Amino acid sequence: MRFLDPKTDFAFKKIFGSAESKPILIEFLNALVYDSQPIVQDLEILDPYQAPQLQGVKDTFLDVKAQLADGTMVLIEMQVLNPLDFNKRVLYNVAKAYSLQLQRGQGYSRLRPVIGLTITDFVLFPERDRFLSHYQLLDREDGLPYGDDIELVFVELPKFAKSLGDLETLTDLWTFFLQQAGDLEEIPPPLDSSPNLDHAFHIAETINLSMEEFDLLEKQAFKVEDGRNVVRRAILEGLQQGREEGREEGREEGREEGREEGREEGREEGREEGREEGREAGIQESRREIARSLLGLLPAAVIAERTGLTLAEVETLAAADAAAGT
Repeated sequence: MRFLDPKTDFAFKKIFGSAESKPILIEFLNALVYDSQPIVQDLEILDPYQAPQLQGVKDTFLDVKAQLADGTMVLIEMQVLNPLDFNKRVLYNVAKAYSLQLQRGQGYSRLRPVIGLTITDFVLFPERDRFLSHYQLLDREDGLPYGDDIELVFVELPKFAKSLGDLETLTDLWTFFLQQAGDLEEIPPPLDSSPNLDHAFHIAETINLSMEEFDLLEKQAFKVEDGRNVVRRAILEGLQQGREEGREEGREEGREEGREEGREEGREEGREEGREEGREAGIQESRREIARSLLGLLPAAVIAERTGLTLAEVETLAAADAAAGT
């Protein structure tokens, strides 16, 4: 026995949006939106799923749309890939559904709440560990809600880490179903404890698919894999570009560090050479002073020998001394 993966667009719509899915969807919403409490008693599935023609079904952002008995609209979406600005898209869809309830001239009292239930096969809020999140308009000082007209519920499947033996609540059961049903070959306990889960598994059995549905399922599987490959390629290209830029930056930094080290070494060598040249100049000047003091007392050759100056340097000093004396 094999089951469709509920995370795919096709399977999700077939399981939760078919005409026969009403009791399944009621329990599913109670599990994920209302903390396993039987709040939803009745609903209407809007635009229920029908077996597609060969050309497939029209792409849509929303997988399942339902209206509860009190008029509340629920928009349900299963998202496998993480597109750019996805969180903004979710808010836009819910706000749009809320605003489009009124026709020209109708009063605001006719507006009914809208709930956006979004299930993701990726981590949407990395700063938070829990897999289930609820958002409403609240006062940021005391948390007082601004009504219940807009509510966003997110289920992040990668964060759900419970195994079969750890499943306790209806929320656990349905989240595990979404996450793992595509890898199961039978209905294990405790997933067989709910008639609605059993019905969901029955709808998800691949043996129940028509040839047209198999064709669409294959096309959508290719589409999802193509999307994943685009993401993988973008990541690899980004990594490669980052490595190239890093190497170039490293080379430039290395050249600059080398130039700086060279300049520092050059300055140090220059200082040492300057000190050496200064010492040498001082010694030479001392020799010349001694030689000047010996002029007229000793022969030039003797002065040169004793001071370390050349004979020509001594004779030059003697000529300069004689010129200064005249």
